[in-house]
Amino acid sequence: MTAAVASVEASRDDAVLDISGLVRHFTGPAGTVKAVDGVSLSIGRGEIVGLVGESGSGKSTVGRCAVRLDRPTAGSVTINGREVTRLSRRALRPLRKDFHLVFQDPSSSLDPRMTVGAIVAQPLRLHRLASGDALRDRVAALLAQVGLRPELARRRPHELSGGQRQRVSIARALSVDPQLLVADEPTSALDVSVQASVLNLLADLQRERRFGCLFITHDLAAVEYLADRIAVMYLGQLVEQAPAAELFADPKHPYTQALLSAAPVPDPAAQRSRARIVLSGELPSPLDPPPGCRFHTRCPLAVDRCRTEPPALRGLAGGGGRQVSCHLVADDGTAPDASAP
Repeated sequence: MTAAVASVEASRDDAVLDISGLVRHFTGPAGTVKAVDGVSLSIGRGEIVGLVGESGSGKSTVGRCAVRLDRPTAGSVTINGREVTRLSRRALRPLRKDFHLVFQDPSSSLDPRMTVGAIVAQPLRLHRLASGDALRDRVAALLAQVGLRPELARRRPHELSGGQRQRVSIARALSVDPQLLVADEPTSALDVSVQASVLNLLADLQRERRFGCLFITHDLAAVEYLADRIAVMYLGQLVEQAPAAELFADPKHPYTQALLSAAPVPDPAAQRSRARIVLSGELPSPLDPPPGCRFHTRCPLAVDRCRTEPPALRGLAGGGGRQVSCHLVADDGTAPDASAP
């Protein structure tokens, strides 16, 4: 984890990833699903930004749009100062070595017909970065770097454990030294016993290589451990952004407060004394999101203004890049306690 925490302004000269006004809608027989609606986010070089929220909030869609596996409906995605939103597949091809994605399920993201060595070598061959003995040496070095024995290069994915397969995915993603890595819930498909080792591996590699990382997860303990800064999503929109330590110490948005109250703490006495915020109802459908603040249907503090006027994501006084989207949070950062409405 990096020591410095960068600003969260929408556009920065040092940003390896700059997302501005990102919109991704999917139209089908039932209507238009507003999966992502106006997300702005930036990641500095060497920075890890955690993107959290419950299932269906649009986190993975943001990640897929960031690496252009999905074309945004509107908005822009800039990587290393190059706007890539509307580039053709041919124009994108030479740029893809600068950004990679680690998928949630390594079983489905690794070609079962290829050996581990061939999988890790594929990006190097496609970008013509190595061949022959140099390619074999590079693959062996990458496997060693992610903690895999060199003889595993001759095996196929089904012969490996889940943790080993995810290490292969990480080795493949980092083989071309990308400046941006999007990790889409990289530990959620793994046994609890190996999740910590994969997180430690990501932290060590990021510290060594200094790539920017968008870490998508619903595991609050993992994001607290790994991220420099955290962005919280709800129903396709960002509701709060803050340095990780500040967000966990003093969440401002009622949804963030509820999210953190659901995460257990390792101190039994502290856990018993905590006030759990239980939200009523289910996450509304992105086919028909509520008017006004999208959280008002479940918010214990909602007032009439919340039901009609969408709140803007705005910065708070005091610097540090803290932003929140809530009518009830004052500009000086004073926020109501959602556990005591």
